[in-house]
Amino acid sequence: MIKNYFKIAFRNFWRHKLFTLINIIGLSIGISAALVIYLIVHYDFTFDKFHKDSDRIYRVVTNFSFQGQPSYTSGVCAPLAVAIKSQATGVEFTAALFTLSPDVFIAGKRNVPVRFKAQERVVLADQQYFQIINYVWLAGSSKSALNSPNQVVLTSEQAKLYFPKLTYDQMIGKVVTYDTLKTTVTGIVQTIKENTDFTFHDFISFSTATANKFLGDQLQLKEWESTNSAFEVFVKLSPNASAVNVEKQLNSILKKSSPPRPEDKGSTHAFGLQPLNDIHFNEKYGVFDFTSAASKTTLYGLLVIAAFLLLLGCINFVNLTTAQAAQRAKEIGIRKTMGSSRIQLVVQFLSETFFITLLSVIISVMLTPLILKLFADFISPGVKADFLHQPNIILFLIILTIIVSLLSGFYPAIMLSGYKPVLVLKNQAQSNSNKTRNAWLRKSLTVSQFVIAQFFIMATILVSKQIYYALHKDLGFKKDAIIVINSPWKNRKMSSNFVLLNKLRSIPQIELVSIGAGAPSSGQTNITAITYKDGKKEIKTAVELKFGDENYIKLYKIKLLAGRNIQAADTSKSLLINNTYARILGFRDPHEAIGKQLNKFNGDKKKTIVGVVADFYERSLHSPINPLAILVGNDIYQTGTFHVSLKPQTADGDEWKKAISAMGKSWKELYPDDDFDYHFYDETIAKFYESEQHTSTLLTWATGLSIFISCLGLLGLAIYTTNQRTKEIGVRKVLGATVAQIVTLLSTELILLIFLAFIIVTPVAWWAMNKWMQSFADRTTVSWWIFAASGAGMLLAAVFTSSFQTVKAAIANPVKSLRSE
Repeated sequence: MIKNYFKIAFRNFWRHKLFTLINIIGLSIGISAALVIYLIVHYDFTFDKFHKDSDRIYRVVTNFSFQGQPSYTSGVCAPLAVAIKSQATGVEFTAALFTLSPDVFIAGKRNVPVRFKAQERVVLADQQYFQIINYVWLAGSSKSALNSPNQVVLTSEQAKLYFPKLTYDQMIGKVVTYDTLKTTVTGIVQTIKENTDFTFHDFISFSTATANKFLGDQLQLKEWESTNSAFEVFVKLSPNASAVNVEKQLNSILKKSSPPRPEDKGSTHAFGLQPLNDIHFNEKYGVFDFTSAASKTTLYGLLVIAAFLLLLGCINFVNLTTAQAAQRAKEIGIRKTMGSSRIQLVVQFLSETFFITLLSVIISVMLTPLILKLFADFISPGVKADFLHQPNIILFLIILTIIVSLLSGFYPAIMLSGYKPVLVLKNQAQSNSNKTRNAWLRKSLTVSQFVIAQFFIMATILVSKQIYYALHKDLGFKKDAIIVINSPWKNRKMSSNFVLLNKLRSIPQIELVSIGAGAPSSGQTNITAITYKDGKKEIKTAVELKFGDENYIKLYKIKLLAGRNIQAADTSKSLLINNTYARILGFRDPHEAIGKQLNKFNGDKKKTIVGVVADFYERSLHSPINPLAILVGNDIYQTGTFHVSLKPQTADGDEWKKAISAMGKSWKELYPDDDFDYHFYDETIAKFYESEQHTSTLLTWATGLSIFISCLGLLGLAIYTTNQRTKEIGVRKVLGATVAQIVTLLSTELILLIFLAFIIVTPVAWWAMNKWMQSFADRTTVSWWIFAASGAGMLLAAVFTSSFQTVKAAIANPVKSLRSE
């Protein structure tokens, strides 16, 4: 019987090749989108799910608030880890991590060192880290590998990179040098194969920091007032311990070790516990310095896109199947007369739907690797379509096939199997009420398609408009024709920087050079609390610091509103502030701030405000403009960051190319073993909006596919409608109707449906757009023309698609159509 079902299904598909092709294309697109998005979402939601007792693992995070302005970091003050071990109850294990990025040296042939540049995933850790995060030990002792200074544990992959010809046991005792720090290998652990954010590969014993003055000073092991995002603490709570209770203990330790002062009024500093399963998704705290957090909002948005595209394919199937119902009425009547039950007919029609869905799934499986390559720029390399080694994908496809088959085929199967054989054999397959009901269903589903397609169009236009606004807005500084150069960290000496600075200034294609510790808008943050006394009260504010020389604001063309620029001699006494900070201090006119003094500046002497600059964005448009100070600083010439403004390039000129070549040559004279590290500053600004650009790309594809699927279904309905109305069109032409009148007649209903969809989708899209735009502190307007353009675009696409068939029907010879009738 099943064989007979599929044989009949194949014959029916072959008889209606165009409709079958439309259904397969629509479902293939929807299923491909669903499969790819499932792979992406499944990849992100499986991070760090394999750890034992993962529900008891937390990261300690820090929450600040200055005058009502919140600030968040995953870093903590360095003494906290030791304090937790000695003073907190309910904590089973405590592990401190400090992230480094040193060059690594391994003794090669004839003791010539082999260098591995800037290894990012190197950390200071202690033995308790391996009690919290699960690793398999391949060599060394899991109980004592990091108990002494200058010991290191390596992951298996990194160990094979350093010592490719040795076994794991032979690696024990080998020397690994980090910059100038010599360590001995005491353990090898298996590289974690599961999805994880804990991708560190070199673990240096934490006690090394106490034995090494340079590291100890860098970690500030006794400073409760200093918080560094590179210093993180993880805890594993005891069974049945309360996270809320432990969090209270941590804040009690903080208050005891760093008591609040009267001048801290209006400011808060508190610790929090972040669950392990939240780390991968929390954009507020981030993951680690080398990894960005995934966005749950984006992932849920992808699921919505997949559902919509899948729904569009299913709508096409239902519309075209119900439209062709009358053509199968006689077959159904004969089958029922011969004794077929309704359930047998339902199974027959569902098997036809299943067959088409199965073909669509096979096509989708073949397309998925190509789609992953197409979107490789913003899909993680870990997202793979490995059907043989990922049984969850096979299970997902089976479930998806069943759901799509039922969603697409259930209503048509129930409707077709409900025909009464007496009426069918009298050529009265459906009563007028049934015809009306089916027509209303098709219209409702068609309106739903247009609602989805227009929503995607509106969203795509708005996201593109916001990205254009962000990239072209005056940020308060110059960003074009500027190159940022970072000298090697280990070679950042004042003498070397002076030499490179002078060499850069001598290059003729360079307009201006400044040395500082970060561009006006960057991912780097340096925030400190500054107090100002106006005679009546103290105003304590969290102020972001920018360091630069006297050329800094000249090079970036930051406008000076009042006072003078900073000078080389201002290292210890003067600074600039932005207009936002001046207003917080109570100065309506920027000139009023000149000469005022700021107190308790990181423990330094008082500093005098010598100038006020116009506000500029310190980060992306997601963040508001915050209080800011620009100063020279005592160690400005040791920062090693050079800002280079290039002279304008002539048409078809190569001045910039020559300048970069000359800079590279000067670099190699000073740092022959290091690659020339530079980038154009406008590229940094563009990277602020990578997520939005990826969203825009996905929406563009979703819009194109939704319009394509909708128009495919529309074309199928137009073909069916014109075929059904062949005689009517012929009679109208004989009676004098023009081609334009007939096209208008056939298109009027379509236009009304698109207009109805526009009315439904506009308020929904307006609400969703405003919701999305709230993540930007500075944003473009949701203009009326976005809605008008999307409605007009959808109307043109639909009319253009249907016109292929309506015009063809309108210009057909009426004699032929009436003769056939």
